[in-house]
Amino acid sequence: MKISIGTNIKEGPWGGGNLFAINLKNYLESNGFEVINHLFHNDIDIILLTEPRKTSESSAFTHIDVKRYLKYVNYNALVIHRLNECDERKNTNFVNDYLIEANKIADQSVFVSDWLKSLFIKQGIMSQRNLVIYGGANLEVFNSDKFQPWSGDGKIKLVTHHWGANWNKGFDTYSYLDNLLETRDWKEKFEFSYIGNLPKDFNFKNAKVIEPLSGQELANEIKQNHLYITGSMNEPSGNHHIEAAQCGLPILYINSGGTPEYCNRYGIEFSISNLEEKLDEMINNYKMYAKKINEYPFSSEKMCKEYFELFTDLINERDEIIVKRKFKNKSNKILRNIYLIIRKISEIFSN
Repeated sequence: MKISIGTNIKEGPWGGGNLFAINLKNYLESNGFEVINHLFHNDIDIILLTEPRKTSESSAFTHIDVKRYLKYVNYNALVIHRLNECDERKNTNFVNDYLIEANKIADQSVFVSDWLKSLFIKQGIMSQRNLVIYGGANLEVFNSDKFQPWSGDGKIKLVTHHWGANWNKGFDTYSYLDNLLETRDWKEKFEFSYIGNLPKDFNFKNAKVIEPLSGQELANEIKQNHLYITGSMNEPSGNHHIEAAQCGLPILYINSGGTPEYCNRYGIEFSISNLEEKLDEMINNYKMYAKKINEYPFSSEKMCKEYFELFTDLINERDEIIVKRKFKNKSNKILRNIYLIIRKISEIFSN
């Protein structure tokens, strides 16, 4: 089976969508699939649309590219749209409408949380075939090997990490923690480290700041701490808290977006107004949550297995799915020849 994943994979520290593509590609290839990230082959079985916005560096192709491929090259390719973004996450006002429009080409929609699925259904997404597949991180890298939970002596060490520097990543929460470190009582109780990029013109006064890391370096740095905190607002899923949980750190998580679906039972929920109270609660009950986190159910292997099963099921139902498509295969011969010429030129320049 040949799968095209619509992500330009980047090396080094990058966002969660990049890690998703890496993990899925590796899993599928290890199970005998051929994986590409373009539309230059005529025999693609499944197209996974991950980022239809052409302006994004991670976008390998858009929904418009997919529609032309179906129309002029291979109408039998099945299209899955993975949705992992929304306006609510970055206070924009154009992303949701764009993704809803892009979704019209999809035979199957996959959301990364029930929260995101409900949001898009309420806003008018029309996909009849949809499901939630939760994200996960690579257990070969993000695991609890050599992690030392807090003993109860000395300061508890908090950490968080983000690639994105949007304020909604949780900087209201992290600024609050930074200010707490100036008070006599709290500076004796905890330390706080931030790994990643910062918003423009923003700096911490008391927190330790570490440049963006990835892979084993990131996992090792996370495991130098005892407790993870995420204040990321309206996060569809987020990879950061998953990586930390797999490393063995209990989680303080804000009640926002899809995050509670990943963190419930494995930490304590907070809001800005009760952060101090919840931090104290975690300190007092740390051993219990450190034990619970060992049962954390999410991983990239689980996620990839669910995609593998979905791909297999869709191929088995391909004929039925294609018959029900609203988009019909009607192409003009002249336009098709023009498209094929342009595609060939694009392929040459991409090599």
